[in-house]
Amino acid sequence: MSQHRRVNRETGNRPWQIEVNGINQVADNERTGRIADLFWIWFGANIGILAVVYGAVIVSFGMNFLQGVLVVVLGSASFLLVGIFTVAGRDGGAPMMTLSRAVFGLYGNILPNAVSWISLVGWETISVITGTLALMILFGMFLPIGTIGLALVAMALMLGLTVAVGLLGQATVVIIQTWASYIFGALTLLVIALLLPQTHWDVLLARPSGPWLSGFVPALSIVIAGTGLSWANAAADYSRYLPRSAKSSAIVWATTGGGAIPLMVLMVTGMLLATHVTALATSANPIKIIQTALPTWAAVPYLITAAGGLILEADLSLYSSGLNLLNMFVPLPRYKTVMIDAAIMAAGTVYVVLIAKNFFGPFESFILLLGIGLAAWAGIFLTDQLWRRRGLYSLALLYGQGTSKISWPAVSAWTAGVIAGLLFTTSPFFTGPLATGIFAESSLELVLAFAVAGVVFLVMSPGGLSADTVEALEPESVHDRS
Repeated sequence: MSQHRRVNRETGNRPWQIEVNGINQVADNERTGRIADLFWIWFGANIGILAVVYGAVIVSFGMNFLQGVLVVVLGSASFLLVGIFTVAGRDGGAPMMTLSRAVFGLYGNILPNAVSWISLVGWETISVITGTLALMILFGMFLPIGTIGLALVAMALMLGLTVAVGLLGQATVVIIQTWASYIFGALTLLVIALLLPQTHWDVLLARPSGPWLSGFVPALSIVIAGTGLSWANAAADYSRYLPRSAKSSAIVWATTGGGAIPLMVLMVTGMLLATHVTALATSANPIKIIQTALPTWAAVPYLITAAGGLILEADLSLYSSGLNLLNMFVPLPRYKTVMIDAAIMAAGTVYVVLIAKNFFGPFESFILLLGIGLAAWAGIFLTDQLWRRRGLYSLALLYGQGTSKISWPAVSAWTAGVIAGLLFTTSPFFTGPLATGIFAESSLELVLAFAVAGVVFLVMSPGGLSADTVEALEPESVHDRS
């Protein structure tokens, strides 16, 4: 069966069974999803402990409390981008980077898709590494085995649970994310209640205003790159089962609220915690650092919460990375691409936990450098969705049946956006030639990549789709009867 063919609802996507649907368009009779599911999917994905670390990172840029809160609000609002892109999943009934083919062309989409895939694999690996560190501490409280033994047990559990959910698919993800959000959300509130009384309010409120260009902007860029932007390339993966009648505004707000609410709460908690735990932003093991701020009896629920939240992040990334791999013409069923990505994730986890033993060293560079490619892609896709596409996605556009294989306006705009971002990048891995003077520490590369790519695409491909194209797309190709 070719990848674009419909899959029978009896085997396509049922809870607790391996999902058979891959990058094919989902048939209308399979579109039984609910808008409310989106809230819990994204709530669970953003309840992880990394958001607390982001709060500490914000403080490390030297800003006062009000500036930090503004970064938290604006950074969390980046999930509005995910919400808007989620609507495209309802319109096209296919995964996010498959819908991107309609904009970039079948082959023109390969490079942005590759950046997306690497980003997702990287994020799932980071989540599993952090969860492994949490479980190592937890198991070390009860198991009389050495560090390597603890690492192996913790990795086996983290990897096993993450891979299991990623393999089963979207219907199972909805159930897991919903119930886990209730459980880990309640435990997270308990942990926050224990941490907040330790805030040094005198230190927090006495902090002077920090620099806007070299402090506020870089902090905001890092938060956006690690939150809304890092999930934009997976937005449609979880909305393609929505019925076509689902209301756009409800989709946007359910998605945005689900992602932004836990992010805001956890990042503010991180800001407050950083007044007491000053090494949180730079620690090689942030899980251990946070644990030291809690009473001994709270260690178990805290570590379970930390690991559980990270599994919820990792399973979404793993599920979407498998779809991304399919989109790069890997001729395998979806569950096998998930296993390939799981193997890469496992290798990265073993390397960092047992060999490199350095968690946050390359972290900032990773999210910013990949964020440039994702920002350029997002600027183009957003421009297309709001000004050109009108919700029209067809088999011909998504699977290359008799259409142009490369959209040169989109590919050229993406290249221009990436180049613009790299020219102004400052990181331990790479520094752009124009990252000097006021741009040396401003981290404007994401904004530039997004804006340049979007503007160039709009100039090279102005106006909506042609009347002939719209007529060709609407009836038969959108409602495939093959």
